[in-house]
Amino acid sequence: MSTNTVKSFLQIHPDDNVLVALQDLPKGQIIEWNEKVITLQDDIHAKHKFFITDLEIGGAVLMYGVLVGKATAFIPQGGLMTTANVSHASQDYAYRELNYEWQVPDVSKFKDSSFMGYHRPDGRVGTANYWLFVPTVFCENRNLDVIKEALYNTLGYTVTDKYKQFTEQLLEAHQSGQDLTSFKLDALVPVEPLKKRVFKHVDGIKFLNHQGGCGGTRQDAALLSKLLAAYADHPNVAGITVLSLGCQHLQTQDLLDDIKQRNPLFDKPVLIFEQQQSQSEEQLIKEAILKTFAGLIEIDKNERKPAPLSKLCVGVKCGGSDGFSGISANPAVGYTSDLLVALGAKVLLAEFPELCGAEQNIIDRCVNEPTAEKFIRLMQEYDAQAHAVGSGFHMNPSPGNIKDGLITDAIKSTGAAKKAGTSPVVDVLDYTEPVTKAGLSLVCTPGNDVEATTGKAASGATLILFTTGLGTPTGNPVCPVIKVATNTALATRMGDIIDIDTGPIIRGEKTIEEMGAEILEYCIKAASGEVIPKAVQLNQDDFIPWKRGVSL
Repeated sequence: MSTNTVKSFLQIHPDDNVLVALQDLPKGQIIEWNEKVITLQDDIHAKHKFFITDLEIGGAVLMYGVLVGKATAFIPQGGLMTTANVSHASQDYAYRELNYEWQVPDVSKFKDSSFMGYHRPDGRVGTANYWLFVPTVFCENRNLDVIKEALYNTLGYTVTDKYKQFTEQLLEAHQSGQDLTSFKLDALVPVEPLKKRVFKHVDGIKFLNHQGGCGGTRQDAALLSKLLAAYADHPNVAGITVLSLGCQHLQTQDLLDDIKQRNPLFDKPVLIFEQQQSQSEEQLIKEAILKTFAGLIEIDKNERKPAPLSKLCVGVKCGGSDGFSGISANPAVGYTSDLLVALGAKVLLAEFPELCGAEQNIIDRCVNEPTAEKFIRLMQEYDAQAHAVGSGFHMNPSPGNIKDGLITDAIKSTGAAKKAGTSPVVDVLDYTEPVTKAGLSLVCTPGNDVEATTGKAASGATLILFTTGLGTPTGNPVCPVIKVATNTALATRMGDIIDIDTGPIIRGEKTIEEMGAEILEYCIKAASGEVIPKAVQLNQDDFIPWKRGVSL
């Protein structure tokens, strides 16, 4: 990334023919750039782009040093990039034999660092200690909800007490005949602390409610089984309760077989309850609670112990992206990724629709041809699937993305790929495949926030760094999600869901490297339980299985 920055605008790469506004710039303002005098033809809002030369119809739009679009109309020098004058375009890609040389960052500051994690018998180390409830079919969701309410309220895991008390105060006010419009929200928020957890070494009880297991195709049920098996086998999970109806496509034995196939050394307690074999729903629920309670007593005996940073597996993800994502948060997380790889840890980059336009750079970084070819095959099959139903990767940017300056998918994707840093790609994993190699691996998932984080955790991420420019509350049931804001305005406005602010990069107060090192320091604290990310505090346990249909 170029360091040619000024307070009001930025050129990301020396080959780019657009500049990014770092603050609102009015129409008519004179911009001096590399001996050019540019008069802005439009109001340019912060995060948006304007051209440094005239561009004819069909002319290439370059950002991050690569093709990200083509002009669909004549664009004058100083003109604003919009969906009306630029359409998506990206360069062709193919494997080419290169000797990629990685500039390994200096990790001397972290070489003796460790985190306090939960050591599992198979050698992996968790960043949390959870008990997991797994339904084999959607028919059991209601029973899970009943059990969740009982366990959360009694054992101190609920985060909704303040809202219950808020509603009680509203009811009391209504019954006394008071006008609710005169109440201030702050005045009704209770000040009483939440209940303290009964089990000090059980970080949570998690529930994987879903809409699958029966009624779809057998292939859907088989893939769901592999996904649920991956979560049961996750290093942050210490025990599992399985609820089954009995007659569904996804049979309990299928799930157990997939768990053993995934990890022959699997030895966690698995409690199984089948409703069609129970005397009643009440008996099923009581027995599940009783035996799970006994299991919680046992896993509460686990304690955190020191582990080297090489035992970390960190997923990198972006969502609610804006025009600053590829400038501040994503490159900073990318530097964190490089530090982790240099320390022997694992890093996972997913969201294949958001690698469109960055393919050649990724291919050139693959450690060998089979790795590159697997990536190419998965990308092409996925894109073809999208085109077959009248869509495509080019339709990935959301209205919010576009409004905040991400005009084409290639712009969004090349900025998104910055989260993976610059290290070699050591492996490519299909959906639910487990990570086995130290270094940077790619995971085939949709770009959709929850589908991507769901898939990343399935491959083994024990922490997820999630960058956002617009704000999103996304979390995951078994993998703590750390929110990284691209700008200070967001970090201030939505401070209840944001953990880290990379706005100082935009203001020139911190370098990408300084911010990346700070993010790693936060990761170490989060992995040790010293700080609790906001998504974890809020029980933001999002889980959406991918059916392998078209989802971008």
